[in-house]
Amino acid sequence: MRTAVLPSFAEIVTAGAKVDLGEVDAARVVHAEQAFRVVAPLPVEGRVRVTARVTEVLDKGSGALVRTEADAVDASTGELVLTSAKTLFLGGEGGFGGTRRDSVPSPVPDRAPDHEVTYRTTPGQALLYRLTGDRNPLHSDPAFAAKGGFDQPILHGMCTYGFTPRALVATVCGGDARRLVAMDARFTRPVVPGQSLTVSVWDTGGGTVAFRTTVDGEVVLDRGSAEVTASSPAA
Repeated sequence: MRTAVLPSFAEIVTAGAKVDLGEVDAARVVHAEQAFRVVAPLPVEGRVRVTARVTEVLDKGSGALVRTEADAVDASTGELVLTSAKTLFLGGEGGFGGTRRDSVPSPVPDRAPDHEVTYRTTPGQALLYRLTGDRNPLHSDPAFAAKGGFDQPILHGMCTYGFTPRALVATVCGGDARRLVAMDARFTRPVVPGQSLTVSVWDTGGGTVAFRTTVDGEVVLDRGSAEVTASSPAA
């Protein structure tokens, strides 16, 4: 059996490349959107150089929406391996008279999904996800979570995000992770460790799919879109 890397590992590769957002209240920073694109199937080993930059700052009134992008290039050749993009909502940092982006239509069709997959998270899921290097106390410290308005520590948004490509690979990719080349989604509400995630998937044609992830009928990951190749690309 050939070993393949789940393409959402691109987010782990670029996670360490951070930008300076200044003095903001960490308890009021909310992960709003996330996306990745891989140039080719990720190798099972290798080295990359990662750089990150701020690409957009929007004024949402009650806060600021900051988009950052990161590129990972092969350390030996300098060739682009993958890109990722993250959007953060900084509570209390709005009202500076900046640009407001217009909303775009959701790619999710108004019909029954073509596929549905449910995964149950464990009560210790957030503590396990911390092994990726994300040590934000919002996901482990009840007192810190309370400062953010939560009754208990919540699951990392990226952990919820990480369950979703598993469903895409299992359904529209026929179990072949190398066929998933890009994914984009918006976080809409927190998930508590131990809850079950249901991923609904729509095949929208032309190598594109749409998806939405819910918990007990409540949407937690929305406006999801992904690109899938028709066959396995060469590694």
